[in-house]
Amino acid sequence: MSHLLLVEDDAGVAELLALAMRSLGHTVTVAPDGYAGLDALDKETVDVVLLDVMMPGIDGFETARRMRARSQVPIVMLTARSDPVDIVAGLECGADDYVTKPAEPRVLDARVKAILRRATPAPEDVVVHRIGDLVLDPGARKLSRGASEVPLTPTEFDVLAELADHRGQALSRHQLLQRVWGYGYAGDSRLVDAVIQRLRTKVEPAPARPTHIQTVRGVGYRLERP
Repeated sequence: MSHLLLVEDDAGVAELLALAMRSLGHTVTVAPDGYAGLDALDKETVDVVLLDVMMPGIDGFETARRMRARSQVPIVMLTARSDPVDIVAGLECGADDYVTKPAEPRVLDARVKAILRRATPAPEDVVVHRIGDLVLDPGARKLSRGASEVPLTPTEFDVLAELADHRGQALSRHQLLQRVWGYGYAGDSRLVDAVIQRLRTKVEPAPARPTHIQTVRGVGYRLERP
């Protein structure tokens, strides 16, 4: 059973969505605004955050930034608008996925379960990858530089691991969506682009001039061979 933190300022929407997610087997903590959500994240063990965008006080974007600064917990943004600017802004703040409101509980349940599957440790007999001065260990689900761990969200880890497993090969955005997010729909390539951008800030010595994760024009991305 997963523990969800639902950050939603509309009490009616929060009550209905929490009830629906509980009926699907989740434990749900409801926070009425971003500040309460941050407080709950500090005090409770949370598996996935469901975060509304439009809220009083600090909005969902700023709340996501602050959550990401203190935790690698997966974040699903709930946006009332399908405006590409809002979607990209949420992803750039550290969200792993987004769902347009009104959120259909079974769709949201599928997204949450997909994220939780990505966070499940891999079998121990897996190949450890070296990326420059970094070591990617799929068995432990850790990226390390020397004795220090480089924090990655489950989604960031799996995108990097997928590229590492196919090192030297260009993977399309569609391939990464299917292999990492695993949806039964076409998906949104902006999810991939946002995660790659975040990975470069953690993996590349100079993110603006990447040497490890390369863009293959018209195709997608490739992790360069050693």
